[in-house]
Amino acid sequence: MPETILVVGSGVAGLSAAVHCAIEGFKVLVFSKKDVDYCNTDKAQGGVAVVLNKGDDYEKHIKDTLKAGAGLCNREAVEILVKEGPERVKELISWGANFDKNKSGALDFTREAAHSINRIIHALGDATGHEVEQTLLRKARTFSNIEFKPFKMLARILTEDNRFSAIEVLDTKSENYEYYAGSALILASGGYAAIYKNTTNPETTTGDGIVAAFLAGATLEDMEFVQFHPTALKRYNAPQFLISESMRGEGAYLVNDRDERFMEKYHRLGDLAPRDVVARSIVFEMKERNIDKVYLNATHLGEEFLKSRFPTIYNECMKYGLDISKEAIPVSPAAHYTMGGIKTDVNAKTSIKGIFAAGEVACNGVHGANRLASNSILEGLVYGRRAADSACEFTRNNDVVNFNKPQFNKKPCNKQFLKKRIVDLKETIWEKLGVIRKIKEMEDILNCSWALFLKNYQPYNCEEGITLRNMAALASIIAYSALQRKGSIGAHYCIDTPHSYESKKHISVSAGEMVDKL
Repeated sequence: MPETILVVGSGVAGLSAAVHCAIEGFKVLVFSKKDVDYCNTDKAQGGVAVVLNKGDDYEKHIKDTLKAGAGLCNREAVEILVKEGPERVKELISWGANFDKNKSGALDFTREAAHSINRIIHALGDATGHEVEQTLLRKARTFSNIEFKPFKMLARILTEDNRFSAIEVLDTKSENYEYYAGSALILASGGYAAIYKNTTNPETTTGDGIVAAFLAGATLEDMEFVQFHPTALKRYNAPQFLISESMRGEGAYLVNDRDERFMEKYHRLGDLAPRDVVARSIVFEMKERNIDKVYLNATHLGEEFLKSRFPTIYNECMKYGLDISKEAIPVSPAAHYTMGGIKTDVNAKTSIKGIFAAGEVACNGVHGANRLASNSILEGLVYGRRAADSACEFTRNNDVVNFNKPQFNKKPCNKQFLKKRIVDLKETIWEKLGVIRKIKEMEDILNCSWALFLKNYQPYNCEEGITLRNMAALASIIAYSALQRKGSIGAHYCIDTPHSYESKKHISVSAGEMVDKL
């Protein structure tokens, strides 16, 4: 009987890893917090940045990625991403992914902020992530040795002598805890942008894998780097729906409440400046004008083009009475992507033997201080495959470690109370760890969130309890990491230290270190 490899997460990185482990003949269990296709990947709009355009080359993509990362990228990791990316995308196409074509039948390339050339492929106009997710799911379901485990929330990772042994998950339907042993664990559970009040992410994106790894002893890195998407829909009684950066790539532009274009006064690239710059510029403009939103004007692009190129955005806005071909879209920044995560090498290895990580849950140095637009799906494909290769190799060379089921009682849940605490904490995180930060506010949230985490360290027997614990841990870790950085760089901007004199370093943190210092 083949050894079992556990994969937590069913987005692009998790499914890529699962498929490649299955190809190697291993049994694979894929765990997801909700339904298998309820994830960030499925919601992604923009596209996949990849060197397939004749006028493009590896060095251009590498240069753009390094520049966006503000000097904090790992060049080796970036080179791997860029050079292995085309093969992974071609593989995805061979599995049935249908990317948009131009009139001549070739792949249609578009451009987003901070790219020097049109290199972004897209599907269904602005539903690229959905096409990628469904393609990978169809491929995964062709393997009898892949088994899906939906509605299983990761609570803890069990180890023996710094070696993976099993995971503890909460079945969110029965609210019972379950234990699964395996020869290796691949974490692909996503980032932590949903701990913020304003976010483009599904509510499930609360860093569960990162916190579980942190509590198991793994090293985290660069957790202060949270990317805020500049343009989330800001309309009464409507969700914070992502308005893709591709719209600005196609010619849409930002204006204030006076219908004045303002980005040129903040950055020479104007509306196509890096995301962190655009998000901060919008916040500065809102404060200057005493308004709570700005506007993205795409009306000049025409109804026919908007319907064909951005059907998801067009139709979603129409649900709330907004015809984007006739009026500008009200927008404001929202937490979107997290560059920090579990520290890994370029082979997805973490500091715990037998545990590997890929995608947004990991920090391998690809994104540095600020992710280049549309590099995330490519990272999931490339490093999901690398995580699979490493996990398979580890499994071939190591025996399964026995685990001892922990014996302790879970705390009973008062769900309404916990839900209120979650809402309050999200508000506080947005206010004190948002687009523009202050030292005093970061110190305040570190003190209160660390105390809240310690109080709620013992897991509850419900999803809300684990979520509150994880949010409190993440708020503490983000604040702690941000306070270690004595300047501003990339997605971390502290108004008290706006310059980056000595910020070109990485901030690593472990549970043991935080316990000792706090």
